[in-house]
Amino acid sequence: MVELRDATEADLPAILSITNDAIKNSDAIWAYTAQTMAQRRAWMKDRQDKGFPVVVAVEGDVVLGFASYGPFRPYEGYNRTVEHSIYVAELARRRGVGRLLLAEMVIRAERAGMHAIVGVITASNEASVALHRDSGFQSSSVLPEFGRKFGRWLDLVFMYRLFETNSHED
Repeated sequence: MVELRDATEADLPAILSITNDAIKNSDAIWAYTAQTMAQRRAWMKDRQDKGFPVVVAVEGDVVLGFASYGPFRPYEGYNRTVEHSIYVAELARRRGVGRLLLAEMVIRAERAGMHAIVGVITASNEASVALHRDSGFQSSSVLPEFGRKFGRWLDLVFMYRLFETNSHED
């Protein structure tokens, strides 16, 4: 049975492996260079120190995927908007793990008082676009040829979900 929990230091090797697989074998991350353990550790510490979630999906002792969200942009006017990331290990794809992780990010963002959560997706990633659409996200815009990987130009799509918020504070 797949369970979700907050990530710990012990999960970093699996998080690193999943990240580097996405860098090497997909256009989900528009990076060419593999991450190091030090980089992933610093990323997780930064997220957690700022109160942002890093969640893993596990089955027994096996990490199947991870998700997080953080600031959408660095300016104060965006402080109620977060951008999420979700990555699933190859062995766990098409098993609903991504759906569970996305639902958890939505729940946590809403509980944290966010007004919007954004997914920035390679437009040709039909599975991710469909997952977001099925999870109540709207497509905002497609930015054509905004990045390059594997010798081809990639389009970027922004998908978002808004929450009702009670706060009118800036």
